[in-house]
Amino acid sequence: MAKSALLRELPATRRGLRTRSVLIAAARTAFERSGYLDTRLADITAEAKCSAGTFYTYFSSKAEIFAAVLELAQEDTMHPGMPHVHSDADPAAIVEASNRAYFEAYKRNAKLMALLEQVASIDPEFRELRRRRADAFVQRNAHSIESLQARGLADPEIDPQLASRALSGMVSRLAFDYFVSRDGVPDSGIDLDELTRSATRLWVNALRISPA
Repeated sequence: MAKSALLRELPATRRGLRTRSVLIAAARTAFERSGYLDTRLADITAEAKCSAGTFYTYFSSKAEIFAAVLELAQEDTMHPGMPHVHSDADPAAIVEASNRAYFEAYKRNAKLMALLEQVASIDPEFRELRRRRADAFVQRNAHSIESLQARGLADPEIDPQLASRALSGMVSRLAFDYFVSRDGVPDSGIDLDELTRSATRLWVNALRISPA
């Protein structure tokens, strides 16, 4: 994913990188505790146990450090560390592992995803960041669909970009509804396993995925 326009270049030293990481972790704690609008820079520096001068060495504003926090969350949801699945396994098992890893990563970052929705509704820069985040997810899944088609395991007549946009939107909306809108406790009592199974079945049926 392209770097957010809100962020400056990374520090050149290890010490600088460590300090920046401490500030980002402190900011995440403050944002998740108080929300974006009610969090002050003083709350972040107090959490990080550093001075305002140190903060401004690495970030110019609350918006910039919020973008840095979101960047790490984006990396987690895009590359959540899937459990090992053999490359010659049933492709449906690979889709299921990918969906499960995404849902688990979304759960870890649910408070930030809720904040991003709120901030994006009033700030065009974060609205653009949210759009780019969604596009990166679509592109990643489109490449996976193309790979399945090239191996003769998915319907070759489906446009991979359109299919990915539809299926990725479904999965991300399911995640938002499950972990943000309903705080992970939907009225139907569906658990993470059922959520993963249902999303996977829809992927497999939509793409007509065949066994390896």
